[in-house]
Amino acid sequence: MKTMQPIAIAIAISLALASCGGNADSAANTASTSAPPDTKTADSYDPHRGEGKFNESNLTISGLDAAMATKGEAIAGTKCFSCHKATNERLVGPGWKDVTQRRTPVWIMNFITNPDPMIDKDPEVQAQLELCLVRMPNQNLSDEDARQVLEFMRKNDGAQ
Repeated sequence: MKTMQPIAIAIAISLALASCGGNADSAANTASTSAPPDTKTADSYDPHRGEGKFNESNLTISGLDAAMATKGEAIAGTKCFSCHKATNERLVGPGWKDVTQRRTPVWIMNFITNPDPMIDKDPEVQAQLELCLVRMPNQNLSDEDARQVLEFMRKNDGAQ
């Protein structure tokens, strides 16, 4: 029975190593079928706007919309507050307090709806990533949901 243990351990280790390895051909095939690389570079990145479809012409911010902020708080409770707090305190991600003073509404909307390219290009987000060690996942919020979360952030920061 004792002679079977080393054999079983060797088989288990071999299987584990084999399952971790990748097939070079399949990796090459995956690379060739993926979308073409983004033609924009970090040099063309606008840190005030971010990367995405929102800009000053398609995002209008005026007085606080309390109904939107209430809906945004509910969405944040489901999608955001497992990693963020509404205070300055960092949980997994940074706290939200005063985020609307540090970032433009356009930037926030682009980050909520399109986080991956912004994480890859924005130096301040990359610095946050070094502190938090976890990339913000794309929560796939609709534009309307993202706008409601932004309105909650504004309310959280004292907008009226």
